[in-house]
Amino acid sequence: MSGRVVHFELPFDDEARAKAFYGDLFGWQMQDVPGMAYTLVTTGPSGDRGATEPGFVNGGMGQRGAPLGQPVVVIDVDDIDRTLAQVQERGGSVVREKMSVGPMGWNAYFADPEGTVVGLWQTAPLPADQS
Repeated sequence: MSGRVVHFELPFDDEARAKAFYGDLFGWQMQDVPGMAYTLVTTGPSGDRGATEPGFVNGGMGQRGAPLGQPVVVIDVDDIDRTLAQVQERGGSVVREKMSVGPMGWNAYFADPEGTVVGLWQTAPLPADQS
């Protein structure tokens, strides 16, 4: 179902320091994404398509800078393009257009009318042999 918070993103200035801090403090598992300056963060039991138990979300960490100036929540949507159009109709603005995230799906960022940056996520459909 769309409209749910499904991911978080934390910015860092020092990647090793941030990984050590959150890993040691909360026991989070970290996995670097090859070809991207990004680290996936697993906060609980997870499978190929994310959390396997209700009540928590996984996230990621990236270098501080646009769009990651502050922590960001990421919201699941059925159609990022339509949602970005609705954001603009309601007084928000696009911070980063829709971008492919490999075979997993797409993401984008917008700023609400208050200037808060929020992420969007659209999951790619499963191949026919996995549905």
